[in-house]
Amino acid sequence: MKHFSLWCLVSLIVFTGKLAADDQAYSGQNLLQSGVDVLGQPLVYPEGTPRITSDIITLAPGEAGKPHIHQIPMFAYVLSGSISVDYGEHGVRTFNAGEALLEAQNVVHFGFNPGSEPVSLLVVYIGSEDLPNASLP
Repeated sequence: MKHFSLWCLVSLIVFTGKLAADDQAYSGQNLLQSGVDVLGQPLVYPEGTPRITSDIITLAPGEAGKPHIHQIPMFAYVLSGSISVDYGEHGVRTFNAGEALLEAQNVVHFGFNPGSEPVSLLVVYIGSEDLPNASLP
């Protein structure tokens, strides 16, 4: 059941969108469709045995994550609150509830909650068994 639920989630993320009426398998709201990350860099799929991981990450007001890097594509959807992400020389960007993004690959960054309420994100790592979802620099 856990694998089926994950398959449904990934299918929803990948295939959700407005399709031509003749091709429409179901209706939905497109959250994101892109081949580049938030910094405009092309996505790079990892070599090796595929592994999809999904998490819900929550940061309390004022909380910050550790600087890290993703060598794999990562989709995120802000469920509630606002999160700011510091990309170093690429600047700081803020994402609010209802926004979707493809996180930066191969760029050290960290997220922090500048608000007065918790922020929660659904994240989906599109990785492989050979690479971690995130690494500390």
